[in-house]
Amino acid sequence: MTTPFLPFALPDVGDEEMRAVTNAMASGWMTTGPVTRQFEQDFATYLGDDLNAIAVNSATAGLHLALEALGIGAGDEVIAPSLTFTATVEVARYLNADVVLVDVDPVTLTMSPEAVRSAITPRTKAIMPVHYAGLACDMAPLLAIAREAGLRVVEDAAHALPTTYDGRLVGTLDSDVTVFSFYANKTMTTGEGGMIVTRDSELAKRMKVMRLHGIDRDAFDRFSSSKPSWYYEIVAPGFKYNLTDTASAIGRVQLSRLPGFLERRRALAGRYFDLLADLPLILPADAPRGETHAWHLYVVRLTDAAIGRGLTRDGVVADLIAGGIGISVHYVPLHRQPYWRDRYGLTSAEFPVTDDAYQRMFTLPLYTRMTDADQDRVVETLRTVLT
Repeated sequence: MTTPFLPFALPDVGDEEMRAVTNAMASGWMTTGPVTRQFEQDFATYLGDDLNAIAVNSATAGLHLALEALGIGAGDEVIAPSLTFTATVEVARYLNADVVLVDVDPVTLTMSPEAVRSAITPRTKAIMPVHYAGLACDMAPLLAIAREAGLRVVEDAAHALPTTYDGRLVGTLDSDVTVFSFYANKTMTTGEGGMIVTRDSELAKRMKVMRLHGIDRDAFDRFSSSKPSWYYEIVAPGFKYNLTDTASAIGRVQLSRLPGFLERRRALAGRYFDLLADLPLILPADAPRGETHAWHLYVVRLTDAAIGRGLTRDGVVADLIAGGIGISVHYVPLHRQPYWRDRYGLTSAEFPVTDDAYQRMFTLPLYTRMTDADQDRVVETLRTVLT
């Protein structure tokens, strides 16, 4: 019998999520309504701070709404790491702002504060830290730089639920806006979806209006208030970024399961650290003592010794896939992507840490439905490829 292919990731959804979706559909609310409102409240309560939470149909939408609400526009510059998915920065181009990409720290692979400081110009308006793989950026110096330069801070926390920094959950730090992702492979999912959090009530008000066509009342308000349901006012040229109640129903259940998800992810990461310790790999940075790494991804890199023996990232990945193991790479850096490279005339020499990491890195499967036996199979196949 052929051994089945082990996927890179699988969502962890079950009967409880299915019942929640059925109940939401039976209520008659198929779009944004009471379940989404409750999901937003649940999420703000989970973070445990005085926050506004705004559900959206993707983290990309959330990042777009955040920059728009902050007034980022033509002629402005936004700083972000090259080691991220394009969604982080494409939203700046939606607003005709420019993107300035910077290098990362060689250990954590998160945005280098020193590189950020060197990249600031009179046109810079915002910094977009990306919490990579579930590990928080070093936010204290980044926030200090932003305060000194009068810049806004929008955290891309797509990987970072429930990550902590300085004893605080990401989402409760002193940035302007934080955006989470609930894509299918994230630490919790709604299939597609995301959540914006901010303490600033004016920013929240703007993002809520722009989330749904610039209408001054959302559908739930329109159909549950004393005002005529047919009457609304367009106060801005908005977008279509709302999250449905069916998706939010999944989200509420997933949020309640998040502590268990984290426990399993930590256990799998811990087993990887133990099982891979003798292989020619640079293992990922763990969170500092007392902090939480969300372990969305487990990214390893080939050592100099492995490369000296003629191993290449592409060859290792191809062999693992041929061995039935789902592997990914996070990410092809933006300075190597045709659009960003050509628009800004970028070269690999400008991003030595990112580029070196990219040529060595690949991401191993890590998801809550993964069994110890599945993980042992990953490690055994990797050991065969590397030794």
